[in-house]
Amino acid sequence: MRNEVSFEGIGGDIATFYAEPGVQPGYVVKLSANATVAPCEAGDRFCAVALNVRGDVSAVQFGGFAQLLCTDEAVRPGYVALTADGAGGVKKAPTAPEGVEYLVVSRDGAGAVTVRL
Repeated sequence: MRNEVSFEGIGGDIATFYAEPGVQPGYVVKLSANATVAPCEAGDRFCAVALNVRGDVSAVQFGGFAQLLCTDEAVRPGYVALTADGAGGVKKAPTAPEGVEYLVVSRDGAGAVTVRL
């Protein structure tokens, strides 16, 4: 893909949360307790992506454009129902009620998609 277009940083809503063990930068996360995020299991609805982790806290992005790990070739640009893949990334939800529809604006060849959270 050409590098003339960038969505990085547009509309990013970022907050600091407590992070349960296993939260890694770039992984999709779910809310697990009061002001606390945890890694997603396969099939979970995710609420955000962890940007960085320091000790037991993480900067978490809840809005705007974000790049997410995605090895599921079925995920293409357009509106797609996504769910967590259990390995930090996302995959196409088997049925719409299991996932949340997101606007996928690009897919790179290295296993990532850019979505509007």
